[in-house]
Parts: sequence; C-alpha cells; structure tokens
Amino acid sequence: MDEVLTWTTLVVLIAGFVSGVLASILGVGGAVITTPLIRFLGASPIASVGSTVPAILPGALAGSLRYHREGYIVWRVALTCGLTGMAFAILGGWVAGIVDARWLLVLTGFLVIWSGAALLREGLRHTPEVIEPDTESDLPAGEIRGGTAAMVALGVVGGFLAGLLGIGGGLILTPGFNLGLRLPVKSAIATSLAAVAMMSTTAAATHIALGHVDWRFALPLAIGIVPGARVGARVTVGSSEHTMRILSGSLLIVIAIILLAKELPGLL
Repeated sequence: MDEVLTWTTLVVLIAGFVSGVLASILGVGGAVITTPLIRFLGASPIASVGSTVPAILPGALAGSLRYHREGYIVWRVALTCGLTGMAFAILGGWVAGIVDARWLLVLTGFLVIWSGAALLREGLRHTPEVIEPDTESDLPAGEIRGGTAAMVALGVVGGFLAGLLGIGGGLILTPGFNLGLRLPVKSAIATSLAAVAMMSTTAAATHIALGHVDWRFALPLAIGIVPGARVGARVTVGSSEHTMRILSGSLLIVIAIILLAKELPGLL
C-alpha cells in the first residue's frame, strides 16, 4: 500500500510540473491536465475538480511574475477580470457541489476543444511574418475592443467556470482576450494567467470549505506546478506569436480528446 501511495505521489508531482508548463504556455490554471489524471488515479469526480484548485494559485503566480518582468501583462484587463471573477468563482464552487461532477468534466472537455480550435484557427490564418505588438506599452487603450463591459463579462464567465470546473477560468479568458479584446496572443496568455491567480483564491477557499479537496493529490500538484510554470513562461517568452497560437491550440485539442474519452463512455 505504501509503495502504491509513493508511486501515486510521484506521478502527481510529475503531472503538476507538466501542468505548470502548459498552464504558462496556455494561460490557464493547469487543471485541464491534472483533473483527468487524478480522476484516472482514483479520485472521485468532485475531488478531481476540487483537488486541482489549490495548486492553481502558486503556478499562476510563478508564471505571472515572469510575464510581468517581460511586460506582457495588461494589468487593466487582468485586474478588472480577476476581481470580477473572484466573486463568481465562489458561486461556481457552490454549484459544483450540487450537480453530477462527471458532467462537469465533460463540459470542461468541450470548452477545451472550443478554446483550442479558436486559437488554432487564428494561428493557421496568420503567417509567421506578421508582426504583432507584444507588450502593454504597444497597446493604446482604444485598441482593447469592448472596453470595461467586455472585461467584466469575461471575468464573470471565467470566474464562474473557475469555481465550477476547477480549471482556473483561463480556457475562456485566453481566447477571449485574444479574439474578443484583440490582445496579442502572448499578452492574452500572460494577462489571463494573472487574472486566473486572483480567481483561484476564492475558488480554492470555496472548494476547501465544501470538502471537495483530497490533499493526497492537491499537495503534490502544488509542489510540482511552480517549477513547471517557470519553464512554461520561458518557452512562451522565447516563441513567436504565430508559434504560440499553433502550439496552444493543438495542445488544448489533444487534452480535450483525452478527457472526453475518459468520461463520456460512462455517461452514455
């Protein structure tokens, strides 16, 4: 039994590292990787959702610090969406406890496919030679399409999903910032991760209070995700906008297929 527990912990640690890398590359909480994995390792459906949330904050903070130093975070967007989403993450966490969590995982899968397809389509549409602004200083206020109302709307949806699905909300925010607000993809990823860090505070508190967190999985995830997030941020900073669209979109679609293949057969 101890040997099984040791191997499980090691697998979860590695998964935390990998999810940290992908979290920083995709601007999400990383749970799109860890949720299906810990479900596979034996966690209950609701624990699979709730146990990933405490690990989101340290990973998101680690990635955000690197992006902040590089000047990629648009703080006006991050703060508006993040603070709005914090309140709705509480509501999402409460709703997660009263519905069938298996359907939450399936919903997560379809959201991941939508996000991945949107980013991949944009990447294939643009050529590598297209030069896009990278930093906040390159983005006049008028270029943020939709203004405060659009930021608040994205914060409401992202925050609710952060609490409901345990995914940090970035699956909505990253494509929303890029395709909706028209932020360059690197700024969209960085800004999403900063907003996710804020939303994850109330989402984690809600899931912990409701008993949805299995710490056998949550602690190794939190430990592994921080160095992974730093690696992922470095990869993103060194890659082109075109490459990041293609890479992010492709990874999201693969993740979604794995998640749906795990959960759909048991519901049909």
